[in-house]
Amino acid sequence: MLRIVDIHTYYGNIQALKGVSIEVAEGEIITLIGANGAGKTTTLMSISGVVPPREGEIFFLNEPIHNQSPDRIVAMGISQAPEGRRIFPGLTVRENLDIGAFLRKDKDGIRKDLEYVFDLFPILAERRGQAGGTLSGGEQQMLAISRALMARPKLMLLDEPSLGLAPIIVERIFDIIRKINEEHGTTIFLVEQNANMALKLANRGYVMENGIITLVDSAARLAANEDVKKAYLGI
Repeated sequence: MLRIVDIHTYYGNIQALKGVSIEVAEGEIITLIGANGAGKTTTLMSISGVVPPREGEIFFLNEPIHNQSPDRIVAMGISQAPEGRRIFPGLTVRENLDIGAFLRKDKDGIRKDLEYVFDLFPILAERRGQAGGTLSGGEQQMLAISRALMARPKLMLLDEPSLGLAPIIVERIFDIIRKINEEHGTTIFLVEQNANMALKLANRGYVMENGIITLVDSAARLAANEDVKKAYLGI
């Protein structure tokens, strides 16, 4: 579904990604783990067109997207729940969700997807008229995921969904991510510092250090890898 081929991404003169290659198959959950500043968020921003790569190529469903605008990439079937949630705090829950569906014209489909996200997160249904900025951190993360779902993506990019949340909320969020993958058929690309939770959820994983992919394996084998245990799992 997604093929990243030897991309090099820069912020000005600072190189953040150094020849990164990643593949994502339809229907799977993959995770990208690594320390702060390793380049994980930049990888997602390169896919979504916000920080396009200076070199290399990215293909989605065999179509090149490394030269496409972010809105075109969303229209093709990729949406993102960014790090820090980035909801619109002054807009209501419902208005945030409507913005997620902004590029869509299928009113019946939008209505069904709205019912779906309210079924996933009943608290959002209760608070549909409430300003997004008044929600708790966990509820804002639920809203960010739901807003990304409202674009009806084939591939969803999730950036640090556990950041700053209590463990019980993290477990609930990860259960929902699994449910979205299994029931909605959405392919998931998960960037996550909570490597333990990420590797339990994912089918496969990539490890990134200083803008370079250093390990690729099944999630189970990465979780059992001694170097990964020491560096990322606290074991």
